[in-house]
Amino acid sequence: MLFDSTLRRDLSRSFGATLIVIMTIVITMFLIRTLGQAAGGSVAAQDVALLLGYIALENLPTMLSLSLFIAVVTTLTRMYRDSEMVIWFASGVSLLRFVLPVLRLAWPLLLLVAILALFVWPWGNRQVAELKDRYERRSDVSRVAPGQFQRSADGQRVFFIERESGDAAGARNVFVLERKADSESVTSARSGRIEVEGDQRFIVLERGQRSDINLVTGERKLAQFDTYRVLAGDVAASGDDSLPPKARSTWELLTQPSNRHLGELIWRIGLALGGVNLVLLAIGLSAGNPRRAGSWNLLFALLAFVVYYNLLNLSQAWVAGGKLTPGNALLLVHGGIFVLALTLLWWRERGASFSLRRRRAVA
Repeated sequence: MLFDSTLRRDLSRSFGATLIVIMTIVITMFLIRTLGQAAGGSVAAQDVALLLGYIALENLPTMLSLSLFIAVVTTLTRMYRDSEMVIWFASGVSLLRFVLPVLRLAWPLLLLVAILALFVWPWGNRQVAELKDRYERRSDVSRVAPGQFQRSADGQRVFFIERESGDAAGARNVFVLERKADSESVTSARSGRIEVEGDQRFIVLERGQRSDINLVTGERKLAQFDTYRVLAGDVAASGDDSLPPKARSTWELLTQPSNRHLGELIWRIGLALGGVNLVLLAIGLSAGNPRRAGSWNLLFALLAFVVYYNLLNLSQAWVAGGKLTPGNALLLVHGGIFVLALTLLWWRERGASFSLRRRRAVA
């Protein structure tokens, strides 16, 4: 049918252009944030591209839902502005008739959003957590880039390496400045390496010297050593027990139903349900008067999207805090938005029918 094919073609073009713009903006924002984390020593510089890919996959469900929502609003708003909607209404096509073609185009995307939210979202968060955990578990010496000063994880030591050695856990020409409340020491060595014994981590320096200064008395000590061994700290804990709820699989959340796990599960289900509600809400929000010079529809639509997703985050917090059960949270937030979307469609339908009858009476 001409009506269905024309509407789907316009929606497809608008969705593709909107998705490209939103992905460009979002990826640029996360790239800047990830580069800042790499510069601050939170993540490895060589993992920036991989980390950015995982983050893009995590946020893809939200980007798809927002792109589809904006595409429906902008396409139908243009049809109102160009008086195409008046022609369709005069031909006997009601506003509710637009729901089926829009859903026919949107259901593969909504299914993809559900799959991404339930399965890809936790997988991406798990990969990001493992990347950061693996970087934190590296030794202080191995985290230092050649020619750069870097503070240790506990903030008490400053390292400098002239050049790396072939061993990933070692370094050559190491400089270590250690400062405590009442003393300060400067250690330099020809080489250094890391050794792990049980849950403790030691830095072993070879062929160097150490200068100690007592900040209270001003006393200085200078010593040379062939081998110097110092405790660098405990090995960082890792494993599934330390993973946050967002990095756990959907099946794990179902089989271990704590409040935090149920809150995360409600958030993932809410992403899928939210896509359907946003499509219905977009059809009602796109109505406008073609005689007006400007249109506030897109602004209202973006405001509705922000409010809806804030309610989605609130529902997660309510369930995680034990204030609401999962069923009540879904019914309150998504059921309420669904009723609001249907009410808006019914109101717009009555308004369009009344306007058309009035024009026919005047004619």
